[in-house]
Amino acid sequence: MTQQLTPPTTGTRTSLWRSRDFLLLWSGQTVSEVGTRISGVAVPLLAAGVLDATVFQVSLLTVLAWLPYLFFSLPAGMLADRVDQRRLMIVCDLGRAALLLSVPVVALAGHLTLPFLYAVVGLSGVLTVAFTVAYRSVLPALVPADGLTSANARLEVSENLAALAGPSAGGVLVGLLGAARTFVADAASFLASAVTLLLMRHRPAPRAAGRVPVRAALTEGLGFIRRQRILALVLACTATSNFFVMATRSIEVPYLLRVLHASPATIGLLFSLGSVGGLLAGVLAGRVTALLGGARTIWVSMAVPGPLYLLMPLARPGWGALLYAVGTAAFAANAVLFNVAAMSYRQRVTPARLLGRVNAAFLWICYGAIPLGALVGGALGTRLGLRPALLVCVLGMWSAALFVVCSPLRRMRDFATT
Repeated sequence: MTQQLTPPTTGTRTSLWRSRDFLLLWSGQTVSEVGTRISGVAVPLLAAGVLDATVFQVSLLTVLAWLPYLFFSLPAGMLADRVDQRRLMIVCDLGRAALLLSVPVVALAGHLTLPFLYAVVGLSGVLTVAFTVAYRSVLPALVPADGLTSANARLEVSENLAALAGPSAGGVLVGLLGAARTFVADAASFLASAVTLLLMRHRPAPRAAGRVPVRAALTEGLGFIRRQRILALVLACTATSNFFVMATRSIEVPYLLRVLHASPATIGLLFSLGSVGGLLAGVLAGRVTALLGGARTIWVSMAVPGPLYLLMPLARPGWGALLYAVGTAAFAANAVLFNVAAMSYRQRVTPARLLGRVNAAFLWICYGAIPLGALVGGALGTRLGLRPALLVCVLGMWSAALFVVCSPLRRMRDFATT
């Protein structure tokens, strides 16, 4: 059964600000993103500071947070295409809130252990996968096709604002409340998200499961991508970029500490300055896409900022460390513009009945590259040294542009309306 809701067809800006459901989704996700960034600080601090975890044990928390994307993305896509996506998101929000609230409760009882924290992070990761697939699939039903770019840009701005404010807020809360009690803030953010979803008027009828076998349903999204050359090239570009981005991130803190001799406060400032590029790109994404066209934005956003990435390994101690911030700001701008254009394209060309599985296939491959990239980055840093390894990583990030530059996108301005 197809979607029962027909999005409005008025002008993009007016329709978005008058779309009650989109505004609820946007506000809920903004709060939720901030909460997630807060727990991103609280989890490792709780493990290292309270549970005396080793460096390797702390790193396992990151692995457990990302590992569900490898194992559960495709099943989550099949589920999202068969059920009410709004209800699925609400269940995931409530489940994550309950899991996070269990941490301070168990800590208060004096029974908090590292295996328990691993279980909370791993199960939360599974629910996050299901939520993310549904979240990326429900948007086309809430806004008109010509409003997808602006809607995705607003959501990207929220993520970048959360990246800017969340870690600082997390540090303050951990100092005031302690690491375990800080989990209450993240749980509250998921509850707020669930409330906004409950208030939405969007009520699609569940899609019929049909007679497609489970195995075929799991791989149908991948099959659709293989038949869509541009979509397949965008997927290859994204996965390659993610791989080298995580390779870079796995060595950037040691690089800043040991090579640039930056203090922790300076490192935090450099990261904050770098996120400004993403914020500006999110604000201007609609205008940039209108000026260049959606198809052209995909490859231009990947190719043009690339030379600035080289400033990261060229940075020097002292004021020269600002070069690193310029490089990260260039990448943040690239990532936002690319994600907005590519996501909008994917949402427009994919049939509604397949969107969950196609989004899941993207998550499976793109996020599956993340732990591998982190391992390679660490190995390169050990074998080559931090500065040469960083140079290899940023060149790899830029090389991802070849998939979309050497594609039909280079001869297109925009995508045909489907």
